[in-house]
Amino acid sequence: MQKMIINSDIVVGKISKNIFGHFAEHLGRCIYEGIWVGRDSKIPNTNGIRNDVIEALRKLQVPVLRWPGGCFADEYHWKDGVGPYEKRPQMINTHWGGVVENNHFGTHEFLEFCELIGAEPFISGNVGSGTVREMQEWIEYLTFDGESPMANWRRKNGRKEPWKIPFFGIGNENWGCGGNMRPEFYADQFLRYNTYVRNLSGNRIYRIACGPSDHNYRWTEVLMKQAGYAMDGLSLHYYTIPGPHWGDKGSATDFGEAEWFTTMRKTMYMEELITRHSTIMDVYDPKKRVGLIIDEWGIWSNVEPGTNPGFLYQQNTLRDALVAGINLNIFNNHCQRVKMANIAQMVNVLQAVIHTNGEQMMLTPTYHVFEMYKVHQNAELVHLHLETTEYKHGNESIPQISVSASKNEAGDLHISICNLNPNESAKLCCDLRGGEYVRVQGRVLTAETINAHNTFEEPERVIPQEFSNARIEEEKLFANIPAKSVVVLKLKAK
Repeated sequence: MQKMIINSDIVVGKISKNIFGHFAEHLGRCIYEGIWVGRDSKIPNTNGIRNDVIEALRKLQVPVLRWPGGCFADEYHWKDGVGPYEKRPQMINTHWGGVVENNHFGTHEFLEFCELIGAEPFISGNVGSGTVREMQEWIEYLTFDGESPMANWRRKNGRKEPWKIPFFGIGNENWGCGGNMRPEFYADQFLRYNTYVRNLSGNRIYRIACGPSDHNYRWTEVLMKQAGYAMDGLSLHYYTIPGPHWGDKGSATDFGEAEWFTTMRKTMYMEELITRHSTIMDVYDPKKRVGLIIDEWGIWSNVEPGTNPGFLYQQNTLRDALVAGINLNIFNNHCQRVKMANIAQMVNVLQAVIHTNGEQMMLTPTYHVFEMYKVHQNAELVHLHLETTEYKHGNESIPQISVSASKNEAGDLHISICNLNPNESAKLCCDLRGGEYVRVQGRVLTAETINAHNTFEEPERVIPQEFSNARIEEEKLFANIPAKSVVVLKLKAK
């Protein structure tokens, strides 16, 4: 029996909608074919952007989108991606497959895409191979409403009014592909570049510094000590690797319970990472002004057989859905410090929410988790206490269920529950305190097998279904959560 207490009158914090953000890099078929098909394509499009993808992402209520990378960001020179297509120079994408990048999807196209799907833009600037002047001029091009060379060039390229750019990343993975820097050196570079990321014409930029990869706690210590006062957010990257090591990340579809368990255990490690990095941040920022920005996360497995290894195309199964649900619950529960998260990546790359194949488009199980969880966007996280049984495999064990709960402006309570055990259902008894609820309804995402996934031939093999195995009796919630499932319950306030 899983025992839980929810105190809906005790608000822990506000769950930023940006926790449910996304990431689109110039990598494989994410941008080209996945989002951008060109104005002359036979695939229905709006100014070159796929209409089916636009529609699907609007339904998802994507709050924020990070672009153009990733490792690609620190070799991207923005001036190559504006102006007439025939004058845009081509480049080699050295990080991802060595393919030719024609720069047809650049600043204007990205920001139009954000407008079409209703997302706010999060642009990553080039610190690794770029210059201070290059970044300063990009900000001017994007946001300045006055008379200047860059603002005039923007107008010449068809955009009279400046854009609002709420989020800007000053570098990416500068400890690795962004320049192999020491934290002390990057802290100085951040302060230098940040000086020229100015707020122009009423635009206010939330400046995000490059933070650590997984357990590099020293990076967080140095950055917060030397530059914490100048940043608004500090990034964190962590990927769930199902396989034994980066050289063998494990198959996306061919796995048994041992690999399932390892994946769940590694995903739960996100809790420790956030807790420990937050503890360091608390020393230098006790008021939690600086947000922890998890701008790359998700499952990373081996590519699908027969595909370009540099394109990072992997199938998306029920296991991926659980990885998404667990991470989102963790982010929700740490909303006092975690202010944004961006799953990697949006289309056709890593843990994508959408796959495309020519004119075909398919929604993955991960898409459906994001759609189910969107009820938490900008809601109030409420206090809960959980006593869960353990899911054991061999000599190891992890909690059987993962939970987060929030209430909306109407007072309705939403509870998202992941049952990590692929073999046993979870009987839940929850005391409901601090509120009165008249009925419960819900949806469930599960399947017969742990590696079930959607295909272009069978796109609805793993989709949400109505969940009716929950009831309210005498200020208690009772539910039976199926094995290997994600459930979201709505308790209607009296």
